[in-house]
Amino acid sequence: MNELSSKTIVYIDSFNLYYFLKKQKNPKNLKWLNVKLWLGKILPNLNIIEIKFFTARVTGKKDQDAPSRQNKYFGALQTIPELQIIFGSFLEKEIKIQINEDVKLVGKTFEEKGTDVNLALHLLNDAHNRKLETAIIVSNDSDLAEAVRIVTQELKLKVGVLCPAENMSRKLTEYASFKETVREGPIRDSQFSNKIKNKNGEFEKPINW
Repeated sequence: MNELSSKTIVYIDSFNLYYFLKKQKNPKNLKWLNVKLWLGKILPNLNIIEIKFFTARVTGKKDQDAPSRQNKYFGALQTIPELQIIFGSFLEKEIKIQINEDVKLVGKTFEEKGTDVNLALHLLNDAHNRKLETAIIVSNDSDLAEAVRIVTQELKLKVGVLCPAENMSRKLTEYASFKETVREGPIRDSQFSNKIKNKNGEFEKPINW
């Protein structure tokens, strides 16, 4: 990707990235990620004018401290001037598992909603309004494939995919201008300081983050 030099907006599917990091050997040294620093290391020749971070606020029903930890990370991200956080939502969802003809388990889980739709809409809107020359998508969500196709094939702009997964989606990357797998090394070298100061004061990286 480094051969390209153009006005760039980065679109980060935060949950795709977060769960990739959680699967690594030592995720505690990966999740306090300074995304601007990371992107600068892996895309040094691109002029990144904006970073859009798509996420949702977690509930505290399973872990009452989770919202506090997440808010601290949002506070760290908000020290990046180029970064905008766009929120979806978490919805409670009933799940049913049929064990056999006579036994069925019913439970509840939480499902993140809106990230893929919000990301696709922002990508298409920014491309249509010519706010960018290159888009970078950090995701492996195949639901974004049609948006990538429209931007590259119809609007004739470049879209690169940074895939936070071992198996890259063929559907997502079919029309991508370039693609690359996220690697642990640059992420490990791109962490925020343990202590952060923003407009609201000073705070520390959560112990369990």
